[in-house]
Amino acid sequence: MSTNHDIKSLSRRDFLRYTSVAGGAFVLGTVLPGISPVWAASETDSSSNTLNLFVSIDNDGTVNIVCHRSEMGQGVRTGIPQIVAEELCADWAKVNVVQGLADEAYGSQNTDGSRSIRRFYTTMREMGATARTMLEQAAAQKWNVPISEVFAENGAIVHQSSGKTLGFGELAKAASAQQVPQVKTLTFKSPKDFKLIGKPVTSVDLPNVLTGNTVFGQDVQLEGMLYATIERCPVVGGTVKAYDKDAPLKVANVVDVIEMPKQHFPVLFKNLNGVAVLASNTWSALQGRQTLNIQWELGENQRHDSAAYLADLEKRIVTKGKSIRSAGDAYSAFDSANNTMSATYTVPYLVHAPMEPPAATAVFKNGQCEVWACTQTPQSTQQNVAGALGIDKSMVKVNVTLLGGGFGRKSKPDFSVEAAILAQKTGKPVKVVWSREDDIRHGYYHAISAQHFQAGLDDSGKVTSWVQRTAFPSISWTFTGTTDEPQNGELSLGFGDLPFDIDNLSCEIHKAPAHVRIGWIRSVSNIQHGFAIGSFVDEVAAKTGVPTSDMWQTLIGEDRIVDPKTQGFKYENYGESYDNFPIETKRLKNVLNTLLAKSGANNATSENEGWGISVHRSFVTYVAVATKVKVENDKVTVLEMHSVIDAGRVVNPDRVKSQQEGAMIFGLSIALMGEITIKEGAIEQSNYHDYTVLRMHQSPKIVTHIVESDAAPGGVGEPGVPPVAASVTNAIYQASGKRIRALPINKHYSV
Repeated sequence: MSTNHDIKSLSRRDFLRYTSVAGGAFVLGTVLPGISPVWAASETDSSSNTLNLFVSIDNDGTVNIVCHRSEMGQGVRTGIPQIVAEELCADWAKVNVVQGLADEAYGSQNTDGSRSIRRFYTTMREMGATARTMLEQAAAQKWNVPISEVFAENGAIVHQSSGKTLGFGELAKAASAQQVPQVKTLTFKSPKDFKLIGKPVTSVDLPNVLTGNTVFGQDVQLEGMLYATIERCPVVGGTVKAYDKDAPLKVANVVDVIEMPKQHFPVLFKNLNGVAVLASNTWSALQGRQTLNIQWELGENQRHDSAAYLADLEKRIVTKGKSIRSAGDAYSAFDSANNTMSATYTVPYLVHAPMEPPAATAVFKNGQCEVWACTQTPQSTQQNVAGALGIDKSMVKVNVTLLGGGFGRKSKPDFSVEAAILAQKTGKPVKVVWSREDDIRHGYYHAISAQHFQAGLDDSGKVTSWVQRTAFPSISWTFTGTTDEPQNGELSLGFGDLPFDIDNLSCEIHKAPAHVRIGWIRSVSNIQHGFAIGSFVDEVAAKTGVPTSDMWQTLIGEDRIVDPKTQGFKYENYGESYDNFPIETKRLKNVLNTLLAKSGANNATSENEGWGISVHRSFVTYVAVATKVKVENDKVTVLEMHSVIDAGRVVNPDRVKSQQEGAMIFGLSIALMGEITIKEGAIEQSNYHDYTVLRMHQSPKIVTHIVESDAAPGGVGEPGVPPVAASVTNAIYQASGKRIRALPINKHYSV
């Protein structure tokens, strides 16, 4: 159980520093591996403390639990405290969740990669067990009894024989004086005794969300604040050549016009080149922006055309590429096969399009900067703001608001950098407001891609050869400005980790230079790889005349651990230990079998209707999806969707269910309509009218099934997305006989 964390009893001032909330009588902190803290000698010198996850208990029994991750609807501000409160044996009604500020002592605060629970499950149990033990020690001393005679229950310590109780608040001061137990001496609850973990606890933020008593990035208000909106170059890398500075100042309430600092490649998280208009209200800033009349030097990327780029990828992807994993001799086996087949699949550029566009507010004063932002990455915000302002990151304080959706977009802190730069230049509080159009046209995009598959089959229909290729611009280009081919981290997302038992295999890549800011979006490269692999399995099944579910079972093979590293691939496994999170074919097949049993996907359908299925492992979690569609009068209607998820130990099944439902909707938006197109280097779409997301009338019946498991917790937020597109297009094939290999579906049917 132990992860060798260094847990200390902390001061109230420590708690205040890292949360902006005064600590209680009893405060604990822990430091994650790789962080070397220098603990303060006294309460009067807390500036050297480097805290991490911690809990405090007030004298009235309130338990304050810090959440160092960002809440964007996924429920992390409920799930992480649930784990602590479980081992603490706290009264959930007396738990107060505190949002942590940006600080490296937390370890990673990046709320992405579906890792909040899987990375901190053990740590948070240790936090709760440590606090509970110290409370038990304090009670045992007070009663002058052995600690073995006391136990914690529902916010109190109970003496077994007498039934006497002391509330956590009564013991808080005495507990803070106890020696902190070593992690290896802690005892933990048996799962059979869990009262919070595994239970559908309501989101702690729900009451405030329902009543509007919340603060999102767009809601921040400061006295004397200016509102800024920025006209950015439509082509990445382009620069300002000339503009009319006087015209915006003639618009009522516009107070300043500032050209943003000129930036060059790599784009990183720097501001984009452009001109900001600042006013006392958003409307005036937007009106003034329209009068700038900027002339641009568009640069080299103005030649980029997404249609021509994709056509080139499709042309090259059918040729042999650079091998990243292989077994046997796939090409010889393919040439000698009784039957062969091949197919190419494409996915266009995509954008996150969260309901709340990016927004950040900053104040710069006395060499220090304070930021309020709807950010997924407060530490990266702190670091990049400090770099842009030329100050030490210790001089930057980052407050995390609630996020109105994120999907990976808000893990890029460029919008916070913009606010900080303008606050420094004006000496006033500045809120940078991105419009919907700004968000669509100036985001970080999911990579356009092409995948090609070849299979050789013997006379019995067994696959004897499998070749797969992928090509897409890499996220790494955003950071290097030079990377021109997919990287291992991206290839570890549903491509190089193919879980099939095939004797002759070749996994290959092709170069694909980038021309826009490429970034991670919900499930990242699993989107295109899940679509292609799930589609090709269905095509192989159709070719051999067997049910798709049977083909999946055959290709996956016997129950075993798949290790792509044995075939030369430098597999990264979502940053997790392979010993703790191996690729287990038994779990992959189990979600498929559960899906078939629960959904009826193998049942007969009415005319013009069809079921499609797909299976995928991502973020160390296993998901199977079945979709039923109707195709009539050249229109696709999605009737129902079923998903099965095996995410190991589940902390809050209500949130897992919600995340799966959200993933189905997100995946359907991509499959049915998601497409960003580019001409002369500029994004053509601008808002929800031409970058469409799923409407209520398009949303089908959605049913989610959660596999009960004692395995270590896996990711939840993203794994539901990758199987969706293939399940839909496979269903369309069953209903209509038409095979769709190029997303989105609305290029082929009305939806």
